[in-house]
Amino acid sequence: MTPIILVLGLFAILIMVGSFFLLRRSEEDPLAARIDEFAARDEAVSIEEIELSMPITDRLFVPLIRRVSDFVVRLTPQTTLERTARQLELAGNPRNMSAAEFWVIRGFVTVVFTGLTLLMMWRFGQPTNKMILFSLGAAALGFMLPIMLIRSMSDRRKQAIVKKLPDALDLMTICVDAGLTFNAAMQKVDEKWDDALAREFGRVIYEMQLGKSRRQALKDMVDRMEVPDVTSFIAAVLQADQLGVGIGKVLRIQS
Repeated sequence: MTPIILVLGLFAILIMVGSFFLLRRSEEDPLAARIDEFAARDEAVSIEEIELSMPITDRLFVPLIRRVSDFVVRLTPQTTLERTARQLELAGNPRNMSAAEFWVIRGFVTVVFTGLTLLMMWRFGQPTNKMILFSLGAAALGFMLPIMLIRSMSDRRKQAIVKKLPDALDLMTICVDAGLTFNAAMQKVDEKWDDALAREFGRVIYEMQLGKSRRQALKDMVDRMEVPDVTSFIAAVLQADQLGVGIGKVLRIQS
């Protein structure tokens, strides 16, 4: 039983490490964040200094994943990539991964799990049939683990949005009653908090600045969330726009 326990323990460690480094949420580009950080300093810095200041995962693994993903795009059906992109969007776009990059990670985790299992089983002199059985199980686990983590992140994101929505509605109601527009009220939420709902409001404002209509931007936000409470709220706002009803009244009812 010793090799089995070791293999399971190794899987547990890999799951924790993978969850933190590969799928932790990162809303902004790491390089852009570093450039902004150094721009605030008085002394001049070189591009090399900026790159070396980035974590090793961003300097080595991320560029490698992106190169391989260019090859994956040509091999993977478009419908599969679109479905994966949708799952990543619902999870909040962790680390701003593309669908192809996510498939590269799935393949990498599958290979690592399978290889380490074979190595451990061989090291402890396990029979061939058991090595094959455990390696197949490890491959299945490695292949499914990333998507399981993404789904878990999506569920947690939805729960966080539902929890934060009442506070956001209260603030928006106060802002509108004070004379601000609905757009300005959304921007206030984005400025006050740093959470999934606030970032979505900020994205709506940004898309409107790029020329998208408010109606379409709000509909797109609803699609990115799939949260019934948000869907009902936005439907009420859009209906109020259509009927000429004051937004303040809608906000008071919703809050």
